[in-house]
Amino acid sequence: MLKFIPIIIYIFSVFLISIIYKKYNEDNKEALRKIIHIGIGPLIPIAKYLKIDQNSALTFTGIISLLIFLNYLYKLFPSIEDVDRKSFGTLLYCLSLFFLIFLFWEKDPYSLIAGFFIMTFGDGLAGLIGKNFKSKSWFFLKQKKSLFGTFTMFLTSFIVVSSLGYIQQNNFNINFLMIAFIATALEQFSVRGIDNFIVPIGAAFCFNIFVTNI
Repeated sequence: MLKFIPIIIYIFSVFLISIIYKKYNEDNKEALRKIIHIGIGPLIPIAKYLKIDQNSALTFTGIISLLIFLNYLYKLFPSIEDVDRKSFGTLLYCLSLFFLIFLFWEKDPYSLIAGFFIMTFGDGLAGLIGKNFKSKSWFFLKQKKSLFGTFTMFLTSFIVVSSLGYIQQNNFNINFLMIAFIATALEQFSVRGIDNFIVPIGAAFCFNIFVTNI
């Protein structure tokens, strides 16, 4: 249990930063969520470094998912979901991590990290860039998407996949581009925050199939 102390401290630090940010930027609700969204990204490498076992990681993630679900019901921490649209993104974010840990924690940690990093950094940065820099935009399933945001998603996904793929195999291949493209396409499906589930799961499976097992 002592191994979780650094993780708990890290999570607390991310939330503290978000609370301080909100104090000075009360109108930017989306940015608050993205700080948490991106800030959680390093958790998996930290947990692997601490040699936390799969069952403990699943238990911890399951408890967090339950707390997020209770927050939806009772608004214990309303600032987490204080956005201008109805979204289950935070809960789906946690559930996707639970499934990634279940599927890949021991079997293929590179695929786990690829899927999780693409969601945290790719999707998170895409949201920030897309909303803060004007560019050509369109609506997909009634969700507004932008050229800058979509390009950010693709570029970040490609960097994540290429970095992990090179570390694992010591080479580059065309599949890195394909995985980044698939992740970017999946990110377009963002109704109710569903992209927080399908992007990391889809990207992790693609990395496992087209990088790890080729």
